[in-house]
Amino acid sequence: MNASNRASLGHSFRDALAGEGLSIIAEIKRCSPSRGALRPDADAASLALEYRDGGAACLSVLTDSERFGGSVDDLRDAREAADLPVLRKDFLTDLKDVRESADMGADAILVILADVDPERMSEMQEEALRLGVDVLTEVRTEEELELAVAYGAYMIGVNQRDDPKNTRITVDYNRAERMAGMFERFDDGITWIALSGMGVPGGTPLSAIADAGYDAALIGEALVTAADSSAKLRELLTSCGSRPRVAATASS
Repeated sequence: MNASNRASLGHSFRDALAGEGLSIIAEIKRCSPSRGALRPDADAASLALEYRDGGAACLSVLTDSERFGGSVDDLRDAREAADLPVLRKDFLTDLKDVRESADMGADAILVILADVDPERMSEMQEEALRLGVDVLTEVRTEEELELAVAYGAYMIGVNQRDDPKNTRITVDYNRAERMAGMFERFDDGITWIALSGMGVPGGTPLSAIADAGYDAALIGEALVTAADSSAKLRELLTSCGSRPRVAATASS
């Protein structure tokens, strides 16, 4: 899908996260720098269907082959199979990355504030919105959250992991709840998303994420490694009192 055909889609990714209860963004990846192989033989289209049938509101796809075993075809195949909005969750740092993401059919992109200065983040967001692509701005500290809001971020992800590129696991399982205390200081129109450290043994309970005021949670490892990803997703939704958002399409 080229950029000219995408402009009319608007905020399809953000809008899919709206509604009552906590939404789940289900991630497709075969490996990670910290965990190594997770599901090396995963078929992106099949996994996307499992996620759709389990009640995911959106998908997240890693197209980075070196770190996550992904590809551009994974994003395209997942989106076509499940017909859910897809986030390209890679390390994107310039306008060229934004345009490539739009060309490959991404409905949203991730911009990590620690990887770009706020002015660049703002430029990337402006270009993405021009192309009909949503932007999820990732922050890890209170200071970054303040900057993201000041520079116009409208969909903000609080990552509980310190550095997703690091091979050492460093997760603060209380960060999302702690930083949620800042939400009331900002515009009600911001969509808040918790990233990393949920759904795994000893991780942050999704009920706590929902109670803290988040609109969505992005879940990767817990779903990718589950024997039945659909059942695991339904279990996670139930644990925080949410219902599958796309159950009506599960049998289509």
